[in-house]
Amino acid sequence: MGTFSFTEVFSVTLILFSVIDILGAIPLIIIIKKRDGRIYAEKATIISAVLMVVFLFLGQSILMLFGLDVASFALAGAIVIFIVAMEMILGITLIKDDPDAGGSGSVVPLAFPLIAGAGTLTTILSLRAVYSEINVLIGILVNLVFVYLVLRLSGWLERVIGKSGFEVLRRVFGVILLAIAVKIFKSNLVSV
Repeated sequence: MGTFSFTEVFSVTLILFSVIDILGAIPLIIIIKKRDGRIYAEKATIISAVLMVVFLFLGQSILMLFGLDVASFALAGAIVIFIVAMEMILGITLIKDDPDAGGSGSVVPLAFPLIAGAGTLTTILSLRAVYSEINVLIGILVNLVFVYLVLRLSGWLERVIGKSGFEVLRRVFGVILLAIAVKIFKSNLVSV
């Protein structure tokens, strides 16, 4: 597991915070809340935590088990992010939820691929190669606390932003999300 280092935890936390970009996802969170009626903050955070922790310890093995490489996994995540971005920009719904799924709308696309998506999971694999596992684990947990707070306060954030502000933010962040998807796609297409 390694030894605890505050410096490593701080570095890991900042790196994951920028990759997860939960603040940039606020417009998408609000869209999902409007569509589904509520955000299941606990469920989305717990599922994200499980995905990240499992990937920390078993990620490379899981991908190898299915005959996948990290680049292919990242490309698949980029396609999902691309679809979500198009929904935000065009104001349409492409990803339909199963009404019998009991609140899965806040799990997909929130838990995966937004919070614990291909970018986050591949970053965790990269961090594990550089930092002690215990410090990466603590960095993951710190980020999940922040993610949970943002998901929990989504109603308040919606009121603060307002309807017209939300419409502008939704399209702006949709374009940003689209650019992130294209960047992930471009950087991993040559590796496949």
